[in-house]
Amino acid sequence: MTDILTPDTPDPEFFDTAEAAVARLEALYAQASVFLRDHFACAMSEGAPACRVRAFYPQVLFETSSYAQVDTRLSFGHVSAPGCYRATITRPDLFRNYLTQQISLLIENHKQPVMIGASDTPMPVHFAVAADASITVPQEGAADFTLRDVFDVPDLSTTNDDIVNGTYVSPDGVQPLAPFTAQRVDYSLARLAHYTATDPSHFQNHVLFTNYQFYVSEFEAYARAQLADRASGYTSFVSTDNVEITQADAPLAPSLKTPQMPTYHLKRADGSGITLVNIGVGPSNAKTATDHIAVLRPHAWLMVGHCAGLRNSQALGDFVLAHAYLREDKVLDDDLPVWVPIPALAEMQIALEQAVAKVTELEGYELKRVMRTGTVASLDNRNWELRDQSGPVQRLSQSRAIALDMESATIAANGFRFRVPYGTLLCVSDKPLHGELKLPGMASDFYKTQVSRHLMIGIHAMNRLRSMPLERIHSRKLRSFEETAFL
Repeated sequence: MTDILTPDTPDPEFFDTAEAAVARLEALYAQASVFLRDHFACAMSEGAPACRVRAFYPQVLFETSSYAQVDTRLSFGHVSAPGCYRATITRPDLFRNYLTQQISLLIENHKQPVMIGASDTPMPVHFAVAADASITVPQEGAADFTLRDVFDVPDLSTTNDDIVNGTYVSPDGVQPLAPFTAQRVDYSLARLAHYTATDPSHFQNHVLFTNYQFYVSEFEAYARAQLADRASGYTSFVSTDNVEITQADAPLAPSLKTPQMPTYHLKRADGSGITLVNIGVGPSNAKTATDHIAVLRPHAWLMVGHCAGLRNSQALGDFVLAHAYLREDKVLDDDLPVWVPIPALAEMQIALEQAVAKVTELEGYELKRVMRTGTVASLDNRNWELRDQSGPVQRLSQSRAIALDMESATIAANGFRFRVPYGTLLCVSDKPLHGELKLPGMASDFYKTQVSRHLMIGIHAMNRLRSMPLERIHSRKLRSFEETAFL
């Protein structure tokens, strides 16, 4: 089979406005995905076509011969040197606001247009039909023909994190314009729908992670209160299975099947609401969730979970504001070596401290009664207490750690890796080094009194971050020597 059937796409064209450029991206993507869906449906009902069927992702191409004279305080919106830059694009309907903003900055800062056209990257049929629930791609061998002989399928050899990891080497001299390729984004969009049981379109720009289901009921109660207040700015609340309510007293049907990472969205019309993800316990889940949510380019993510307090001066219910991380989670070592420092971000730290002060009604030196700032250690072994403690305890002491969990360092490190502003505020639920273990009776009393207050602190912090200019949150601290123009 040598002949290839492709859609009749328009020639590449220059655009000097972001709105027109994004409109062309949407048209090209729609043409390619509908072309593949139609031919795939026909192949499933009538048999394999006589030739290969292929369509391509759209792309943004930008070329400049001069250095941009831009505000040096900005960490994004411009390329760092003359050259040719490219980004393949998927789901421009989902990323419309993001693409409009990023392309607009590029055109404005360089005073040059962008070129929009079809790329040479084939669109896998699995991703093209993902938006149509009536179409299912059969497993290998289930169809009457070999799928990959007719259609392109996901290619993991080109679906990677080389750009964000700083290891990307261009085969043709064209540099990346965005941190993720279209195939990498499509891969994560599919994984998000699977792990969270909610469509990626519901995700908001401010993401809270927790490691306990107890926070979910409190988040729902808060969401219903916001929906009852017409001045709140929130428009709807989405639960698992994409159940969406707009009225405070509307019922929520229980999920047909509990997903691995139940996720809930308190939405605003502009996407600036809050998403809560219950990642469960462990660094593997924390990495999985952040690996995929990162492609949505959120403006901030915060960990608001429970931890073990390591100091005798701490009490159950005290808060821990992480300003450093001891990384013994191991899941990111191949992507981000442990020698890479994970700095505290001032904007996030201030927002969290101010939120604690607001909820506890304590300020200044008095705030130290209920909150400590220090190093948080994240381990990959939940039952570390059962091993010889001399080694771990010595490392914890040498690191000046004040709290221990299994997820916070992973979430912060992946935030650093993906250039997503991150922060951590934990609540002490046990003190294993001092004889206070997490036992059922203690836990239930603790959860009743602390979960609501802790969650509200995270929400207040997000509200403060929402009011900040985007360029202040996405600071230069998260950018390396040569960065993509797009956030």
